[in-house]
Amino acid sequence: MRLQRSDDITAPALERPETRLVLAISLDGRLAPAEGGAAQLGGQGDRRVLDASLAWADASLMGAGTLRAHESTCLIRDRALLQQRVDQGRSVQPAVVVVSRSHDFPQQWRFFRQPLERWLLAPKAPAQGFDRWIPLGSSWPDRLGALRSLGVRRLVLLGGASLAAELLQADCVDALQLTLVPTLLGGDHTWLPVEQGLLPVQMMELGAWGCDGVEDLGDGEMMLRYRRQRLH
Repeated sequence: MRLQRSDDITAPALERPETRLVLAISLDGRLAPAEGGAAQLGGQGDRRVLDASLAWADASLMGAGTLRAHESTCLIRDRALLQQRVDQGRSVQPAVVVVSRSHDFPQQWRFFRQPLERWLLAPKAPAQGFDRWIPLGSSWPDRLGALRSLGVRRLVLLGGASLAAELLQADCVDALQLTLVPTLLGGDHTWLPVEQGLLPVQMMELGAWGCDGVEDLGDGEMMLRYRRQRLH
């Protein structure tokens, strides 16, 4: 398939996808064990709500580090949700947008055999493996505006932690979906890294996030939903 270039896109800062951060975290707020590496924290309940979020989304967003750790991305498994997307005239799987400063990845990774569209948000066009290239741009509102102009109205942010922190710093996350997994991991791999710097003051104020629901997923897992409360 010929790579599509999308470098002529302009959009107002507020014209961006609704963005939902979806993560499974330990009781102490970690994404991975202290020694690092790919983590599979969530159980069957978390997998179910992850499927639902992917089915809701037009695209998912992931950092290059997360892709390198897993060499693949999450696919919707639930057959009813897959059929629902087909009935709605949507792609079977949401597109995956990889954010990277580099543009070359090993083509033997399972990611490049998964049945979905692969987009790359990077400074340079990739040599192969991706269906669309979107120039990185100067800010997250601009980057998300570019995705919105390509038809992405609903976006799921799957990580990693540094990417999530960047979007939170830019106040471009509209909802949090956190599955709390009954384990303690310790270590430095928090879901919001402190080395990324401070969040905007308005995001840390009381009332900046409103509870949008709590769900018992079974096996000790709890899903917490919060929505960003903005005053316009």
